[in-house]
Amino acid sequence: MIRLLVVDDSALMRKLLGGVFAQETDFELAFARDGDQALAEHARFRPDVITLDVNMQGLDGLACLDRIMLDRPTPVVMVSSLTADGAEVTLDAMERGAVDFVAKPGGAVSLEIDRLGPLIVQKVRAAARARLRPTLRLAERIRARSASSARAPEGLPPRRATVPSPATPPTSSPAPGPVEGVVLVGTSTGGPPALDALLSRLPADFPWPVVVAQHMPGSFTGPLAHRLDGLCALRVQEATRPMPLASGNVYVGRGDADVTLARRPSGLVVQPVPVHADYLWHPSVDRLVASALELVQPSRLIGVLMTGMGRDGAATMAELRAKGGRTIAESEQTAVVWGMPGELVRAGGATVVSPLDDIADALLDMVP
Repeated sequence: MIRLLVVDDSALMRKLLGGVFAQETDFELAFARDGDQALAEHARFRPDVITLDVNMQGLDGLACLDRIMLDRPTPVVMVSSLTADGAEVTLDAMERGAVDFVAKPGGAVSLEIDRLGPLIVQKVRAAARARLRPTLRLAERIRARSASSARAPEGLPPRRATVPSPATPPTSSPAPGPVEGVVLVGTSTGGPPALDALLSRLPADFPWPVVVAQHMPGSFTGPLAHRLDGLCALRVQEATRPMPLASGNVYVGRGDADVTLARRPSGLVVQPVPVHADYLWHPSVDRLVASALELVQPSRLIGVLMTGMGRDGAATMAELRAKGGRTIAESEQTAVVWGMPGELVRAGGATVVSPLDDIADALLDMVP
């Protein structure tokens, strides 16, 4: 049985989410109406996984998440609104240790929950099996446990450099030139922190452009790109229109769409395209890699498949390797969910299997 704690300050949401999981046969449920009660239930019920509302009165979702990760790290799925503010808070939560997020139903909530229910169950099941890094916020946990006071830790230190304000004028795009190769990155559950770990280790003069397909809603990929841009030496931007591929750049595929490569008279471009029914997750890693194989010699392509549930990207990256390209799969020891990279390894399609912190070095070794 999976012990699930549902935390939401809305009685209706608790009832609806409870109803979704009560229909399954492998969940034991407990509920909390606010952050303080959630912490009490966390200690009493000892859940395997938690769904946690972002916006709550009193101890809000982020503060509650902090306490959970300091007291007894537990896989957490945030329940977030699909707004710009909701995206920023949710990405912050994932940096603090949350495994994944689901969209809070809007409009006719009781109707929306029927549509979203299967996805919510799938994500929570995957989160329950997630592997939390043993070092996750280890220094903060040690400080909290060593403190003489039993009250909640105040003023947790910032864990990242400050991300520039969205109002900061963007730098001018480099003039496109011949592209010698392209790095294709696919990720899903647990992906934003993994992208941070990979991209922040690449130097500003990294010679090949990087295109990222991260499964995520459209309102989240822009804030994700902006956040990564503030943490990386490379320029990171959301691919909202056809954009020339250029070295020194990372292009994050726009959510609720797919991202592909195309050839124009001026050279290769990365572009958003409408989703295709043949692909389950979006932006689709398989569709991105397939489009690259049509335009670029496989020997000039490197595929990187990191944490995520399912198998998106495994088949096409295995094909990429079979045709002479190179691939890197994140190892099981560091992947939050070893679904996508695990499928690539099982298909014999991984040139290198690497822990997350070593993927950038492996990539640098592969690029001429």
